[in-house]
Amino acid sequence: MNIDFTKNENGLVPAIIQDYNTKQVLMLGYMNEDAFIRTQETQLVTFFSRSKKRLWTKGEQSGNFLKLVDIKVDCDRDTLLIHVNPTGPTCHKGTATCWGEDNTNNFGFLLDLEKIITNRKKSKSKGSYVATLFDSGINKIAQKVGEEAIEVVIEAKDDNELLFLNESADLLFHYLILLQAKEFVLEDVVKILEKRHTK
Repeated sequence: MNIDFTKNENGLVPAIIQDYNTKQVLMLGYMNEDAFIRTQETQLVTFFSRSKKRLWTKGEQSGNFLKLVDIKVDCDRDTLLIHVNPTGPTCHKGTATCWGEDNTNNFGFLLDLEKIITNRKKSKSKGSYVATLFDSGINKIAQKVGEEAIEVVIEAKDDNELLFLNESADLLFHYLILLQAKEFVLEDVVKILEKRHTK
């Protein structure tokens, strides 16, 4: 890996730390060449601490290490993206990230949709399709998932891509409702898939 440690006078390059599984950015640190070598040797992320003026392995005092998965260098060869598996909170303040955010999978719009479903479930607002489904009970929700699954299968056998995608969206939407009816969220399913993947 060709990293340009000479670009800055202090020989440091920024190192963006990202959780390998959740893709959340956990922190930003700085590495010199020695820190980079130590990280590769120990498989624990090591920085050059500008305040301590020495190499510093994240977690050496707290026990909250950053286990190395891989390192990538950017197009200018002066910034690193380091994927890790954290063994605890990353921030010295005890939070999962240095921005105070939770270190959970980011499913983008699906996470927003889950929140909308949760709000509709709690509010039980009249005229809400989601609220009506929850009021109908688990059997009705499960039946809707079954119906949508059959429609996906039917459209998969035809050539209308738009209909197939729309039925797939309906299935996913109703499945998210079913998960919440059973007191689960998408994250719970993803964790099972991740465990299976590592076997």
